[in-house]
Amino acid sequence: MALASGTRLGPYEILSPIGAGGMGEVYKANDTRLDRTVAISKSF
Repeated sequence: MALASGTRLGPYEILSPIGAGGMGEVYKANDTRLDRTVAISKSF
């Protein structure tokens, strides 16, 4: 299940998907504590 833009995961806000494969998905997100862009992975 893909995460929608704007979804919050703790201090992280999902911005957009980067890619997906057989083992999971990677998203571009904003770390709201440090105000910087990060990559978040979601494993299956």
